[in-house]
Order: sequence, then C-alpha cells, then structure tokens
Amino acid sequence: MVKVPFCVDTDKLISDLKIISWEAADILLYYSKEIKDIKQKNKIVRNKGLNDPVTLADLKVNELIIKKIRENYSDFEYSILSEENVNLLSNSLCSNCDWLWVLDPLDGTKDFIQGTGNYAMHLALNYKNKPYLGFVLIPSKNELWIANGVQVWGERKDGVILKSKLSQEKNLKDMTIITSKNHRNETLECLINTINFKEKIVMGSIGCKIASIVKGDADIYISLSLPGASSPKDWDFAAPEAILNAAGGAITFIDNKEISYNQENFEQPGIIVASNNKLNHGRICSEIIEIIRNNNLYPI
Repeated sequence: MVKVPFCVDTDKLISDLKIISWEAADILLYYSKEIKDIKQKNKIVRNKGLNDPVTLADLKVNELIIKKIRENYSDFEYSILSEENVNLLSNSLCSNCDWLWVLDPLDGTKDFIQGTGNYAMHLALNYKNKPYLGFVLIPSKNELWIANGVQVWGERKDGVILKSKLSQEKNLKDMTIITSKNHRNETLECLINTINFKEKIVMGSIGCKIASIVKGDADIYISLSLPGASSPKDWDFAAPEAILNAAGGAITFIDNKEISYNQENFEQPGIIVASNNKLNHGRICSEIIEIIRNNNLYPI
C-alpha cells in the first residue's frame, strides 16, 4: 500500500480536500445558475476554441484549489498539473517528484454551458504516475466521491454517506454502456451498435460516467480516440480511475494494460475501457478486441 509522505496525515488531508471540494461546488453551482442568463453567459464563457471552451467557473475553481493546496501542503515535494494551467505548468513539473496533483476544475464544460448538470470536478494525487487519492465532485447531484487508496465512498454536503454498488453483470450484451453526449464519433457508435448492449445511457463528463458505474447505474464505458484526432488527457481519467479501482472496477487500455500518466503531452490516445469488475475486465477487453477485428472497425 502507498503511504502519503510522513509529514502528511491522510485523514486530515482527506478532510481538507473535502472542504475545498465543497467550496468548489459552491462556485460551480453559482455559475451554473448565472450562465442561464444570456447576458451573463457571454461574460462567463471564454472560448479557447470552438471545441474547447473554458468558463469563469473553470478558472475560479482552478485558482481556488491550487491556492489551497499550496497553502496547506508545502512540506513535501509535489507538482500540480491542471488542465487550465497546462501550458504554464508542464515545463515546470518536478521531474524528481513522486507526487503529482492532477486537476480538472470542470470536466464536461460543454454540458456545464448547456445546463445539463453532467459536469464534475476531478482532483487526484498521483504517486509515481499512478492515481492514489481521487476526488470526483458532481455538484448538481450533491455528490462527492472519494478514494483513499484502499476504499471508495460518496458523501453529500451535509455528510450523508453514499456507498458504492457495482452491478454484477458480466456479459457484454447484458451490460448498460454509458457514452458521451458531446464527444461521439461514428467508429465508436458502430462498435456500440455491433456489440448490441442491453441499454445505452448518454451523459457528459467522464467523472459523471465513472461515478455512474461506481453507483451501479451503468456497467461499462469506452473511450475511443480516432488516429490523428484529439485524445483525453491525464486530468480526464486520474481521479475517475482512482474511485473506480477502489470500488472494484477497472480502467485500462483495450489490451488490458494500465494507464500510465505524465507521458508526452499528457495524452491518453487509443481505446480505453472502464468496467464494473476488475476480475472480469480482461475478458471483456478481449471480447471487444475480437469484435473490432472481426468487423474491421479500428486499427488494432
């Protein structure tokens, strides 16, 4: 088992991060209401690009969390990788540090702008390029999912505890797949239709999707990046992986190899599968590979 640095008390660390997360929730909920007003929306949305918007909510949460981490935890060596600061911070990451905070202040920005409620805040503490602690905050559902490296649980803002409940479905055709609302492609749609899952749920935010698997509402999620197209990044998967692994599920590449973080450009290309049972996960990946090959859907 990984242990946080000797100068850090794990229980206090988690307690501090819970407080910070709920402060972030207040910011996100405030802007989620303000953005419904078209006049305010034009002030809140800051476009980095047509397919990559950023909002004041992203920036405010980013500022809050980085500030709090630096104030509270200056006694051990770490770096902070954030989606909003990646161009500034990536060149200054501590190459000798075992510990790396990985932050996505607002995962599912398009859903946030659209008002669906399917957005989340991701915060992970990685040890040697693997997620150790993970926090996935879903403000619209009043849920904060926490992984401490051993177990996972959810909490509401008033402290009510939520338990993980992975479903027991083991066969692909009996599974409910959860798929993206704003990041869909024909290849993935063809794969999903070919497998003929029992049910398909469409939802934004990887954090929301993985939390749905942790709660037992869905069984599997597939991320498929087309060659030459954009790919998910470290901050999309680190915290969600932490909570799903602690719950007993798994997230790997399609060949069942673990995700390794802090690689070139922080990208996670190709096909990534998240499922509800780590013991069954390898077989599920193998079955998907066979379907892809038999139908010539993707270069493997």
